[in-house]
Amino acid sequence: MIRLNIAAITLCLLGALPMAVSAQSSGFGPEEGEGEFSISGTGSSDQDFEGGSLGLSGDLGWYLSDAMSAGIRQSVNYADIGGEGVTDDFWNGSTRGYVNHHFLTDRARPFLGASLGGVYGDGVKDSGFAGLETGIKYYVRQKTYLLARAEYQFLFSSTDEATDAFQDDAIWAYTIGMGYNF
Repeated sequence: MIRLNIAAITLCLLGALPMAVSAQSSGFGPEEGEGEFSISGTGSSDQDFEGGSLGLSGDLGWYLSDAMSAGIRQSVNYADIGGEGVTDDFWNGSTRGYVNHHFLTDRARPFLGASLGGVYGDGVKDSGFAGLETGIKYYVRQKTYLLARAEYQFLFSSTDEATDAFQDDAIWAYTIGMGYNF
């Protein structure tokens, strides 16, 4: 009889485990209708620290569903090209809209998405770009997350150039930052 009671209690506890895990993990991340703000940075330098670049990116978005977000992203970059006898610096920026689909509902939420916008400034030819992106948000608190993102952007000046630009005139952009859902 004691073995039967222990077995019944064990089965009840094991049956309740998925509900406990689900209740615990559902406390992290956004819900439909909430907003998000994130700020990210990037940087690089040559081996002698004579030249380098710094960048800052800010996102403001809204959750169309628990898994789908859309918003606008602004990036600003500064580069100082240094070296022997060479000193030049320039600014550039980009503004784009984005849509991302988030997977999973736990603390770690990978995502895939797309963006469309423009790039402008001293160090680039003003043009449009479209891009694909992937990354991960890791929730360290209920509404606060760390962010890592990689974007593949292909540049074009007209719609005729867009098809060729996907392979011929593309760049990678990487950012690391943090964000908050509100």
